Amino acid sequence: MNHSVEILSVGTELLLGDIVNTDAAYLARRLSEMGIPVYRQSVVGDNADRLLTAIDEAFSRSDTVILTGGLGPTCDDITKEITARYFGVDLMEDAESLTRMQAYFAAAGRTMTENNYKQCLTFEGGTVFQNDRGTAPGVAIRRDGKTAILLPGPPSELIPMFENSVVPYLSPDGVMYSLNLHLTEIGESAAEQILRPLMEQSENPTVAPYAGEDEVRIRITARAESRAEAERMCREMKETVLSYGMRDYLYAETDTPEAASDAAAHALIGALQKKGWRMAAAESCTGGMIGNRITAVSGASEVFSGSMVTYTNETKMRALGVREETLSTYDAVSEETAREMAKGALRMTDADIAVSVTGIAGPGGGTEDRPVGTVCFGLCIRDEEPTSVTVHFNPRASREKIRRQAASHAMRMVLGKVRGGEKEGKNYRK
Repeated sequence: MNHSVEILSVGTELLLGDIVNTDAAYLARRLSEMGIPVYRQSVVGDNADRLLTAIDEAFSRSDTVILTGGLGPTCDDITKEITARYFGVDLMEDAESLTRMQAYFAAAGRTMTENNYKQCLTFEGGTVFQNDRGTAPGVAIRRDGKTAILLPGPPSELIPMFENSVVPYLSPDGVMYSLNLHLTEIGESAAEQILRPLMEQSENPTVAPYAGEDEVRIRITARAESRAEAERMCREMKETVLSYGMRDYLYAETDTPEAASDAAAHALIGALQKKGWRMAAAESCTGGMIGNRITAVSGASEVFSGSMVTYTNETKMRALGVREETLSTYDAVSEETAREMAKGALRMTDADIAVSVTGIAGPGGGTEDRPVGTVCFGLCIRDEEPTSVTVHFNPRASREKIRRQAASHAMRMVLGKVRGGEKEGKNYRK
C-alpha cells in the first residue's frame, strides 16, 4: 500500500515549547524506514476550529494523516471529537477499551472518574489500537481514500502502539524487516560514496546510510510475504554491503528500534552475556553516562557490576586508589591516571573487565598540550596489567557531544576486548 503521510501534533504545550516534540521525530524516522514518505509536519494547539482547519489542510496534501496527542480525559483533549466531525462519523464506546481501562485503574488502586470514559470512544467503523502502557487507546478511520491515525502523546505509549499495531496497519500487503549495520571510524559521506552504486541499483531491499553523533548506521530494509523471507533478503544484502569495504568499520548490528537507538550498549551487554563476564566503569568527564546507558538495557544486571563517578582528584584517590604521585606528575587527564582508575574499578567490584574515562569535555579547561576534546581511556582485565589510549574528539563539538562520544567509545573498547581482542580504538579525531 502506498501512502503520502503528514504528521499533525496536537497540543498547546508543544506550541509553547513546554514539551519537546519527540513524537514527530520518532514517527518521521520510522516511516522513512518503512519507505513511506512524510510530506509535512505541523503543530496545532488545543483549539477546535484551528484543529479542524489543520486536518482539512493536511488531507489536501496527503492521503494519510497521523495525529498525536489530545486523546486524554480532559475537556481540552479534543483530537478524536474534531476528527470525527471532519469525517462526519459518530463516536461509539469500545467495550474492550472500557474493560481494559477499568482493569488498569483497579490494578493501580485508583478510582476511574467519569471523564475517563471518553477515552473508550472510537469511530464508527474505525479501528482500535489497544494501549498496553496507559489508558488512551489509539484509533484509526479510513473513508473516501483518506486515513486518519490517532495516537496518544506520551512517547512511552505511542512508540509501542506504533510498533505493535500501526506498522501492520500501514503495511497489510507484506512484512517489512530492517537490519541496521553500525559503523565507526568512517563518516556518512564516505560511506555513501562507497555504497552509492548499491543504493541506486537495489530497490528491495533498500540500502541507506544515516549519520549519528559517533557512528554511521546503514539501514537495510526489505519487504516480503513473510518475516523470514524479508530477514533472509536483508542478511544477503548485509554481506553485499560488507563486501564494499564496510566490514572493517562494523561493530554491531541491530534489528529493533530500541537496540538501534544505542547499539553500543546493546551489543556490549550481548557480548558480555555470551562471554559470561561482568564489567565495571570508572567515570570522570562522562559523569555516569556509561552506567546510565548500560542500565537502560534489559539484562544489564546480569553483566554490569556498577559505575563509579570519580570527578575530583580526591575522589579518584579515595575511591579508586589512584596515587597522588600519578595525579601530580601526569595530571588527571592522562593515560597513567586512566590505567589506575580502571585497575581500581576492578579492585572495588566483582567485575572481570573495567573501563575508565577521564578527559576535558569543555568548553573550558583545555591547554596547548591537552586541548578540549582530549579523553584518556583505561581498560583492565582481572589479573592483567591495564592498557590505555588517548582519543582527540572534535574540540569544536559541544560539551554534551564530547561526553556522549566518550561514553560510546569506552563501551566499544570493552566490546572489542570481550569479543577477543578486536581493535580497541586509536588516537583519532572525530
